[in-house]
Amino acid sequence: MSEQEFGGVNSGLFAGVPLGEEEESAREPKTVIVCSDSAGETAETVVRATIRQFEAQSVKIERWASVKSEDEIRQMMEHAASIGSFVVYTLVLPELREMIREESARLAVCAVDVMGPVMEGFVRTFNSAPKQQAGLLHRMDQEYFNRVAAVEFTVKSDDGQHIGGWGEADLILLGVSRTSKTPLGIYLAHKGYKVANYPLVPEVKPPEELFRVSRGRFVGLTMSPEKLIGIRIERLKSMGLPPGVSYASLTRVAEELEHAQELFRQLGCLVVDVTDRAIEETAGVILDARKHVLRT
Repeated sequence: MSEQEFGGVNSGLFAGVPLGEEEESAREPKTVIVCSDSAGETAETVVRATIRQFEAQSVKIERWASVKSEDEIRQMMEHAASIGSFVVYTLVLPELREMIREESARLAVCAVDVMGPVMEGFVRTFNSAPKQQAGLLHRMDQEYFNRVAAVEFTVKSDDGQHIGGWGEADLILLGVSRTSKTPLGIYLAHKGYKVANYPLVPEVKPPEELFRVSRGRFVGLTMSPEKLIGIRIERLKSMGLPPGVSYASLTRVAEELEHAQELFRQLGCLVVDVTDRAIEETAGVILDARKHVLRT
């Protein structure tokens, strides 16, 4: 990789690219290697967030998971050098972390330690020693089984189903069609929250059960009419339907959003505008605003 791809910043660990080959190199597919002694999800999440900061949609992520030996480290680093890649790693065993640093220097391959600085900060600040066990984030403890139960509940309670179980819900998402109720619910479920969702339609009277649930659990999702119309048009296209139907018309969308806002007021909903918001950002807003009523 050339220095120019990283704004001209040279860490000292990137293999050099001859000046005459920079343009050709820029056209080649780029790969970032993720290395972990567990699943590698933490490092991959960091890499994906970083990729979004660059115009680098063609970058591939190659994951080396469950790495346990120095031989695997050596093989991976030599592979990274051969394809002009760099490595982002989360390793907890000191000998593996030391090995990756040595190979990084030997092969002039950049290796970014995601977890090490955080562990070092923990040790220096709290005088605690790390467990040095891989995979603790994914161990099958009670928290794990709680997340599984939350996902099962959320899937069963999608799109107005399982009304009788709403009393168990940590959150109930309300909104018109295409306001991200289902993906948001699944995301929250993976964090351990039981989530139900109910689609709002002006012609359909909400069930009485909706008015028996504790008000602190309601979240109303809304969106700008223009954005919602665009999403609905794309949905119609994907189904092979004409975009001119009333479902995607300004009159219909405005009517639905107005009806939803009235119900939000009746139920005392936390109202969140999801226009141009990522699922993660919307979830953060909800969890922060409702942390006093959510079960932990």
